[in-house]
Amino acid sequence: MATGKINVSVDNIFPLIKKFLYSDHEIFLRELVSNATDATLKLKHLTAIGEAKVEYGNPLIEIKVDKKGKKLHVIDQGLGMTEEEVKKYINEVAFSGAEEFINKYEDSAKDAGIIGHFGLGFYSAFMVAHKVEIITKSYQDEPAVHWSCDGSPNFTIEPSDKKERGTEIILHIADDSTEFLEDSRIRELLRKYNKFMPVPIKFGTKTETLPKPEGAKEDDPAPTKEVDNIINNPNPAWTKQPTDLKDEDYKSFYRELYPMQFEEPLFHIHLNVDYPFNLTGILYFPKLTNDLNIQKDKIQLYQNQVFVTDNVEGIVPEFLTMLRGVIDSPDIPLNVSRSYLQADGAVKKISSYITRKVADKLTSLFKNNREDFEKKWNDIKIVIEYGMLSEDKFFEKADKFALFPTIDGAYYTFEELQEKIKANQTDKDDKLVILYASDKEAQHSYIETAKSKGYEVLLLDSPIIGHLMQKLETTKEKISFARVDADHIDKLIQKEDTQISKLSDEEKEKLKADLEAVFGEKSNYTIQLEAMDSDASPFVITEPEFLRRMKEMQQTGGGMFGMGHMPEMYNLIVNTNHELIGEILNTKTAKKKERLINQSLDLAKLSKGLLKGADLTNFIKRSYEMVK
Repeated sequence: MATGKINVSVDNIFPLIKKFLYSDHEIFLRELVSNATDATLKLKHLTAIGEAKVEYGNPLIEIKVDKKGKKLHVIDQGLGMTEEEVKKYINEVAFSGAEEFINKYEDSAKDAGIIGHFGLGFYSAFMVAHKVEIITKSYQDEPAVHWSCDGSPNFTIEPSDKKERGTEIILHIADDSTEFLEDSRIRELLRKYNKFMPVPIKFGTKTETLPKPEGAKEDDPAPTKEVDNIINNPNPAWTKQPTDLKDEDYKSFYRELYPMQFEEPLFHIHLNVDYPFNLTGILYFPKLTNDLNIQKDKIQLYQNQVFVTDNVEGIVPEFLTMLRGVIDSPDIPLNVSRSYLQADGAVKKISSYITRKVADKLTSLFKNNREDFEKKWNDIKIVIEYGMLSEDKFFEKADKFALFPTIDGAYYTFEELQEKIKANQTDKDDKLVILYASDKEAQHSYIETAKSKGYEVLLLDSPIIGHLMQKLETTKEKISFARVDADHIDKLIQKEDTQISKLSDEEKEKLKADLEAVFGEKSNYTIQLEAMDSDASPFVITEPEFLRRMKEMQQTGGGMFGMGHMPEMYNLIVNTNHELIGEILNTKTAKKKERLINQSLDLAKLSKGLLKGADLTNFIKRSYEMVK
């Protein structure tokens, strides 16, 4: 038996590994299974090129829990190690066996799918174990080896009677890590990190029901047998060519990724590129709600089918983090724990590629089946609007397929909308005014007023639409967006002809004083006297576009600092040409004048959806009295 010291640059690396090197202890199993997969795939590659004169067969990786003995076993049927290799790859921590392997077989190993992380990855075992053993036999005809280490830099190495090739790692689980002796915990970790590893992973057995033999009676029990419980899918959909997959295959894989998600995805995007970087994956557009916060962290990032993280910011453009699916790339640089991404040139190229691929897919869907695209618009608009705001290159492409729905259910691209409304909705300053509503019911009376003028009204109700309107107003010439309740319709789209007021300046001053006397000094209404058509409403409450939009933008991130906390501000537009205004002005009785003003204001508030609580109760009571 040989003994020695592990060649590391500090006296005892294990406390460092346990406390600092890995941020999450549970990833030890991912590292060990990754190494077992490495060993198996390397053997497959060497047999394929004739370097290894052995039968590859159908190897698997087995995980066994020995709860009574407080041990966890990770067993593979890969290439194994000789005594010299154990000394080199295990005892010299800083050396990477995978790196040497790839250098040696550089030309033929490019497509071998080698994860390549032997070395420090193995030592993650000491995060949960007080002692680790390796029993290994190389595919080469050399004696098996038994290596053992108790968590100090000292190790022992001696011959073993292992007969089959491959490696068995035995972890003697520490007292503070006994959770990893529970079947349920190990099953959870295997499904989290190794669900799509390219080598079958066995964890226990399961009972399989067999067909009944011929002649069996109806009430005879069906025969059963115990079979290996393979916990992973070694050939997930993203590893296949799109031409080999049908729509149902993509839907089935979505259900495999998200078993608790009952709604089907709207459509998918298959990513497959091998130059200038390697990347495969499938992204799905789910139905989205307006709550941006609950949508994220649904895309899973893999490195050669090993789960890394579901926090993909930096790899995937932020606006696409609301999608779902899988991205797999060996070119994503990871630190030793494989938990955090490092922003570098390769990552930025990957992000740009994904943005372009998504834009191309959306363009194709729009052009090939516009009717279906329109049906899905409300479910995907958040992603597209977010992308137009955050990525200029995406904005350029999306400008051709982003849709603007009208109140009446028609859909236009910006270019189509511009062409349709420019004759009727261009104001005296040659600016195109695009009218919109955010709530069909609450803004109904304003919508009807606009439609009576022949104006088109859009329905724009996403939580970030204010930001997008701001961007469109600054990137396109002579356009502005105005919500239908931002001002009186004749002020929103101001033409050359103006109405003449029936009231003199003196009468206007008196009217304004009467109104202010009723409203009081603390009113949040700014009174505006306007000459309008005599059949237009006498009182109209509006919300100034600029202030309201800035306030909404502040609440969803952006806009002017502090405006999200400002109180609501309204304009009360008084139609000086309406006969009711003349009656209010000429009424001699103060009580009747006050009642007329309050009733008119409450009707305007009711139309705006602002009449609530005690004001609504008083309005109903006053209305009954007036009916009498």
